[in-house]
Amino acid sequence: MRNRLQRWRRSVGGAAVALCTAVGLGGALAPPAAAASGPTPVTSYTYTSVAGDYIGQGRAGTYREPAATITVGGDARYATIRVSNTEDWQDWWDIELAAPKGEQLHPGVYRNAERAAFRTGRTPGLDVGGNGRGCNTVYGQFTVHQIATDAAGVITMLDASYTQNCESATAQPLKGTVKYRALPLSYAYKSEAGDPIGQGKSVTHTGATSLFRLTDSYAGGVSFEAEGKREHWTVVIRPPSGERLTAGRTYQVTGAAGGAALEVYANGRACSNAPGEFTVDRLYFTDEGKAAGLSARYRHSCGGGAGSLTGTLHYAA
Repeated sequence: MRNRLQRWRRSVGGAAVALCTAVGLGGALAPPAAAASGPTPVTSYTYTSVAGDYIGQGRAGTYREPAATITVGGDARYATIRVSNTEDWQDWWDIELAAPKGEQLHPGVYRNAERAAFRTGRTPGLDVGGNGRGCNTVYGQFTVHQIATDAAGVITMLDASYTQNCESATAQPLKGTVKYRALPLSYAYKSEAGDPIGQGKSVTHTGATSLFRLTDSYAGGVSFEAEGKREHWTVVIRPPSGERLTAGRTYQVTGAAGGAALEVYANGRACSNAPGEFTVDRLYFTDEGKAAGLSARYRHSCGGGAGSLTGTLHYAA
């Protein structure tokens, strides 16, 4: 996937920033790639283990720059991640994520992984070792939530998680997450019994399962879409007439003419301007004024308050 450079600016303060965004095909929904500045990308490594796991030794840890150095090598066929504690040279981790032979990593779940360097047939590869400990045989799976490369095939953004069982499929697991210049991309909702939109379900969409889009809506609003898991959601938020959406503000939705508006659509079901509220935590626009990044939360009661629906959405913010 090749990156395209776009110019961004914050909705508050007007500071110009830059972001590389993954280009979709044929207008398909597509996730964003990592930002050069502005919306702050995350580079980190975390792991958890239980007693009996040879690699993690029952410990847990979190590594972030600058206390740690995290580098990514290889390409979308075989990614290698090195994590080094800058304060303790004996504390280091190597993570290898490999696509089945002849393929490239893309968002999705890779099950039945074998040790990456020795994977067989069409099996994906996984190998996590640290502090001098490694596995001869690996069982496990990993999930790629986001990945992007430049024109030369160099990985420019990665968001992945894994579960590894060392030497035996029934061994105690080691679990971890790897983020390299990653930006948030997700949609989660929770609905109560009686809510006609969510119909009592609670679901989380991530880049591994779903596609996302953020576009401008009329009257100064923005529209967020999430498609996956047999669902298609659209959430539209608009400020009161004559105003602009502002990060850090909570808007009350009463249904009054000229007031803030919230519209939620899901799989042919719709609810507009039901009593509730939405909060814009972060909001970014391009220099051309188009919506480009959003972090927001909402709550409303549709259908006479029979049940509430809450949601949290992230698109490059």
